[in-house]
Amino acid sequence: MDKNVQEERFTEMIKFTPPLYKQRYQFIKDLVWKYKPKKVADLGCADCTLLWMLKFCSCIEVLAGLDISLALLCDYLQPAERSLTVTLHHGSVAHKDPCMLGFDLITCIELIEHLEEPELEKFPEVVFGFMAPAMVVISTPNSEFNPLLPGVTPFRHPDHKFEWNRAEFQSWALNIARSYDYSVEFTGVGPPPTGMEEVGFCTQIGVFIRKYSQTIIQKIRERLTRIKELQGFTCLIFKYSLLSEFSVYPSLKDEKYLQIAVVSEVVFTAQVIKRNLLDHLHSEHEEYSDGPVEIKSKSQHSENCVSEELAVEKCMEPSVSGNVVYIPLTKIFSFPKVNQLCGTFEKLYKLIADKVTLSSDGSAMVVDIEQEYEEEEN
Repeated sequence: MDKNVQEERFTEMIKFTPPLYKQRYQFIKDLVWKYKPKKVADLGCADCTLLWMLKFCSCIEVLAGLDISLALLCDYLQPAERSLTVTLHHGSVAHKDPCMLGFDLITCIELIEHLEEPELEKFPEVVFGFMAPAMVVISTPNSEFNPLLPGVTPFRHPDHKFEWNRAEFQSWALNIARSYDYSVEFTGVGPPPTGMEEVGFCTQIGVFIRKYSQTIIQKIRERLTRIKELQGFTCLIFKYSLLSEFSVYPSLKDEKYLQIAVVSEVVFTAQVIKRNLLDHLHSEHEEYSDGPVEIKSKSQHSENCVSEELAVEKCMEPSVSGNVVYIPLTKIFSFPKVNQLCGTFEKLYKLIADKVTLSSDGSAMVVDIEQEYEEEEN
C-alpha cells in the first residue's frame, strides 16, 4: 500500500489540514524558494509526487529521483518555461554512484524508517560523505505521536523497520552532523492537538547544512570519475540504473517547443468551449421540447449573428453552423494559460495559423461537432 494512503488512514481522527504528506512536500517547496538550489535530488522518490511539485520551481535546473522501486505517475513531457532536466534512477541509498554528485539539495522524505539495519549504517557515509550536498532534509515519523493515531500497532506502515522518538532521531542526526561537518536544526510538520504539545510534531524533520566549501572536492571527484570511465572501469563505479523514463524539459524560449505547447493548449481549450456550448444547447432544448435533440434547430440564435464563416468575426461567443462550431480566437486568447503562453494575440495567430483549422477570415477556430461524439463512442 502507498505510504501516503496508509498514513492518511491512521490520521483521519486527527484531521491534519492539509494532509500530512502535503505538509511535508510544502516544507520542501518552502526551503527551495528560500535557498534557490539549482540541482535537487529526492532519495526514495516512490511515485515522484515531490519531483512533480518541484518542477514548477523556476530556480531548479536539474531534478533527480532515486528509489529501489519506482511508480512513474508524472507528466514529464510538458514543456517548461525554462530548460529542466529530470532523471530517474533505480538503486539503493546504500550504494555510491557518481550520478548523485554535485547536488545542492537532497531530500529523504519518510525514507530512513524503511531501511534495513545494514542500509541504515551505510546511509550517512553515502549521503553525507560521498554525495555531500549543500543541504540535506530528512523526515521520519515521531513515535511519541503514535498513541494519538488509532490502529498503529506497532508502526504506521507495515514496511517500517523502526520508528524513533525525538531523542533517538536527534541523537542519530547530531552524530552525523559532527562526523561530516554539517550543522542540523530540528523541526516538523503535523502539530499535536491543543493541550498535548509535549508529544511534538507527527513528522519530525532534520535540516542539515554543510559547513565547508565543496567546490574543490567536487572537481576532484568528477575528474577521478571521468578518468576511470575512460579506463573502462565504469561498471565498477556506477551502481544505479538510469531508467528509460527520463526526460529533458524543452524550454519554451525555443519557438518550436513554444508552438507545440500553444497548439496543444489551444486545442484543449477549444474542446472545452465546444463542449460547454453543446451542453448549453442541449439543456436549452430539453427545457422547451420533449423531442430528440437537433443541434441545427437549436442554433438559431447563433445563426442570427453568424452567416457561415464570413460573419463569424461579428460574434464574440462561439456559435454553431451546420456540423461545425466556430470559436473566436479572441475567446480562446482570453483563457489565462493561452494568454500567458502567447503574450499577444498576434503571437497566438502566428503559432497556430498552419496547425489548426481556421475560418476563411482567420478570426475563429473551426471544430467539427461530430468528431467529439465519434471519439466518445470509441
